[in-house]
Amino acid sequence: MLVEDKIFQQASQYDKIIKENLEVTLPVMIRDVLHLDIRESVELPDDIQHTKERKPDLLKKITDSKGNTYILHLEFQHTDEKKMIYRMADYYIMLMRKYELPIKQYLIFLKDSVPEMPSQIQTENLRFEFALIRLAKASYNVFLKSNHPEVKMLAILADFGSSRSDDVVKIIVDEIDHLTKDYLNKSRYFKQLRILAQLRTGIEQEILKAMQGISSFFKIENDPWYKEGEKIGAERKVHTVVAKLLSEFSFSDEQAARAVNVPIEYVRNLRKELKST
Repeated sequence: MLVEDKIFQQASQYDKIIKENLEVTLPVMIRDVLHLDIRESVELPDDIQHTKERKPDLLKKITDSKGNTYILHLEFQHTDEKKMIYRMADYYIMLMRKYELPIKQYLIFLKDSVPEMPSQIQTENLRFEFALIRLAKASYNVFLKSNHPEVKMLAILADFGSSRSDDVVKIIVDEIDHLTKDYLNKSRYFKQLRILAQLRTGIEQEILKAMQGISSFFKIENDPWYKEGEKIGAERKVHTVVAKLLSEFSFSDEQAARAVNVPIEYVRNLRKELKST
């Protein structure tokens, strides 16, 4: 598979998950991430056609508690697209032309990196700006307190604060596991969680370890995550056996390497680790 094809396939997966779950996740996004006051919300067509067609991720006609009415436009983005500013400006002008109402635009950035894309244009004849919101700045508790698995899984993209990442990941996995009884739904939620986790750096091992805790569910012959979990478990067993041979039975490095069939360097490095602890 070409690199471009792989990137496009990943992008399609993220978009599919966000759009599939949006009906459930949107109220939390609006209330706890965007902090908007909404009394009434009306669904709008998701395409804008004038001289060209655009399909926003979400469009709603909103009335707040003070009676103000406006168009809410949301985009979900996982790539740091430098020319996104022009697409958002396109949307803004077409929406204003079509509905003749004030427009509130938000781009919700899903990755944990800091985007460098510009969020404003300022020239002699034009000033335009949209709100760029990093999901990684929202507390994971905002999503974890929900009773919906679709919302809970968004915690994987949020700010863990002072909590250990492995603790938070385990909580997310356990709560989705306990909340979902149906096998097919559980399978879908965990597949989506594993895909979303790719948007966050440095938690691959935490996800694998947490999945091991529910390995009875993932004992599927062709499931690569289960296979990887088994591999980690086997490596831990080897580590424990070699450590005991060195510390409790006083094996030499060569004897331990032969007994467990591991490279001599593995044993020497483990001995150094044991001495340093």
